[in-house]
Amino acid sequence: MTDPISRKLFQRAQELIPGGVNSPVRAFRSVGGEPVFISRAEGAYLFGADGAKYTDYVGSWGPMILGHAHPDVIKAVTSAAANGTSYGAPTELEVRFAEKVVELYPSIEMMRAVSSGTEATMAAIRAARGATGRDVVVKFEGCYHGHADFLLVKAGSGAATLGVPDSAGVPASAAGNTTTIAYNDIPALRELFSARGHRIAAVIVEPVVGNMGCVPPVPGFLEEIISLCQKHGAISIFDEVMTGCRVARGGMQERSGLKPDMTCLGKIIGGGMPLAAYGGKRAIMQNVAPLGPVYQAGTLSGNPVAVSAGLATLERLDAALYEKLERLSARLEQGLRTALERTKTPGCVQRVGAMLTMFFNEGPVRSWSDAQKSDTARFGRWHRGMIARGQYFPPSQYEAAFMSAAHTEADIDTTVSAAEEALREASA
Repeated sequence: MTDPISRKLFQRAQELIPGGVNSPVRAFRSVGGEPVFISRAEGAYLFGADGAKYTDYVGSWGPMILGHAHPDVIKAVTSAAANGTSYGAPTELEVRFAEKVVELYPSIEMMRAVSSGTEATMAAIRAARGATGRDVVVKFEGCYHGHADFLLVKAGSGAATLGVPDSAGVPASAAGNTTTIAYNDIPALRELFSARGHRIAAVIVEPVVGNMGCVPPVPGFLEEIISLCQKHGAISIFDEVMTGCRVARGGMQERSGLKPDMTCLGKIIGGGMPLAAYGGKRAIMQNVAPLGPVYQAGTLSGNPVAVSAGLATLERLDAALYEKLERLSARLEQGLRTALERTKTPGCVQRVGAMLTMFFNEGPVRSWSDAQKSDTARFGRWHRGMIARGQYFPPSQYEAAFMSAAHTEADIDTTVSAAEEALREASA
């Protein structure tokens, strides 16, 4: 049961904001509940409008890898804000930020800062089309790359649970040059390139999907994307908005040893502020204005407050932090597996680094068609049980949960106990 204060706030919000929320999945509709309104956050915890404490596995949908309100990040933000919140002019901070991103991602030779992951993917695809002179973009079913018209085709994330993935308001012409195939389907990818490779501008992929739940790539899948793009003159784009600095310091490309032509980053690189980036090979990025004909601009791009938060976060991502994240995430993974076994609940837990999903589906989940076999009604009952027990997980079967360095082993153990109780309740 949602607390009375949140319920009243939600009623007020619904009069003025579509669905009462500013991003669809926050509405809790896919879990049959009502959202908890948050008043503050600290470390691994959220505090509801009524003061209730929740152990947080959403982490603002990924950015809070250090935990909420990390003192060094807060200090950097307040210091930057004291000098003015926005200039609309170049700063040294932007240069330092770009240098740090390029250090972490060797595939990026030049980059441009933007304010959101959606902006990053839009701009990356525009740059790819400009560089190749081609129009066709390939994406994979269940992957979500933001809400640009031409990318809302068989998308994951909120689009998978809150309506028709091919969104209303998107003209057929806008999506006409977007081709979709199943994630992890190497033969289909080869067949597509054999038939249309000369028309393909880019292939964009979540190297680990987080927007239909945590779904890792099968061996050889990412390698084949890069190889086919190279062979046919197309551009490979890794959308690491979610996986960037999450599954490793240098994202999935560090874990896999791969170097895509272009990369999209967001979430962690902004330290919880509206900051993202896209970049890649110098030859591609030199097509972006003012150097070339591919236009992209943004008033708040490289905002000094956001860049300060991003730098403060990135500078604290060391080997010890990732060792801790791996240890805690493995503990949660094993605990959830054990809870499923003890309650005889059909399900599986899939994890890559510090992101994971417990699917109410025997699995393994390797594609959107696999993910759709999940028992979403049971997931909804389980989620409501977890909220009642002070455990804040993503309010959708098709979203990944995230670990932070602020979590403790005691937090994990309490969460696992709550998960088992909620599983028994959900199956009753």
